[in-house]
Amino acid sequence: MSRISVRGFAVASATAVTAVGSVVGVASGSTAQNNDAEATATGATLLADIPAGQQAQVQTASLTQQADAQAIQADASAKKDAEAAARKAAAETAIAKKEAAKEAAEKAAKEAKERAEAKASASRSKDISDFPVATSYSIAQLQAMARQMVPAGQFQCFSNIVDHESDWNYKAVNPSSGAYGMFQALPGSKMSSVGADWRTNPATQIKWGLNYMNDRYGSPCDAWSFWQANNWY
Repeated sequence: MSRISVRGFAVASATAVTAVGSVVGVASGSTAQNNDAEATATGATLLADIPAGQQAQVQTASLTQQADAQAIQADASAKKDAEAAARKAAAETAIAKKEAAKEAAEKAAKEAKERAEAKASASRSKDISDFPVATSYSIAQLQAMARQMVPAGQFQCFSNIVDHESDWNYKAVNPSSGAYGMFQALPGSKMSSVGADWRTNPATQIKWGLNYMNDRYGSPCDAWSFWQANNWY
């Protein structure tokens, strides 16, 4: 094939590609202007002038080019969507972590405040010396005594523990372990840190029990939560 024929084939092929694309667009429902129709007609004539064996190659090249362009566009769109989704997910995760950390900090601050208030209230409550010693006490008297020593918001939890440990019997003794008193201290002599009369003075026992709950668990209600989970404290 001469140089002139090669060049002519290239020009005819390019024109034919345009013609094929125009024909495909018209077939798919596109509205063409008059000049597009003329270009299509011209291109169709040139395509007809190409030898039959080469027309299929020109048409295939055109369709392949269109398919490649569409594939590149689809890949770019998919990549863009994936990046946008990843950025959105990362932002949502960061927001969720921030909110969780904020809630945890608020909860810890609230608990610390409640414990501090409970201890402060306990320090302002009546002490052992404020209660006259008697030879015997009713449960109602013991509970009234405890109400004056235990913060109001903590009394029910405090009372729940005493109910389960001794049923408010300040002389209760565990026959197996020897645990003693309303709080079943083991050994009972632990309560001597508050007063030497721990065996007979319920005020001494109440003071010791309140100190124990505050020091070990933070408050009577924290002690009661532990007791419920373990059946001991």
